[in-house]
Amino acid sequence: MIMAREGLIDLAATPYYHVISRCVRRAFLCGEDKYTGKNYNHRRQWVWDKIMLLSSVFAIDIAAYAIMSNHYHLVLKVDREKGLAWTQDEVIERWYRLYWLICIETP
Repeated sequence: MIMAREGLIDLAATPYYHVISRCVRRAFLCGEDKYTGKNYNHRRQWVWDKIMLLSSVFAIDIAAYAIMSNHYHLVLKVDREKGLAWTQDEVIERWYRLYWLICIETP
């Protein structure tokens, strides 16, 4: 059942969250695609670099990760105190950096 994030995230209960993202239609994120024979291992570093960039924008630390052939797992730690310590200008600068990373630098 779909729930609003407000009901899923409860920092009073735990700051740690397990996140999964999967590819669809037999697409390969990394590894060797047995249908085409192509190897996509070079993408592992791309995925890791993007995860680290996004972590630097938000008050989220990467506690653990696994990048698999067609999906990845992350264990994230929300650093509530760090986020609350940001000034309004720091929040604006981070949103600008996020826009730049997604809209300008991503081909």
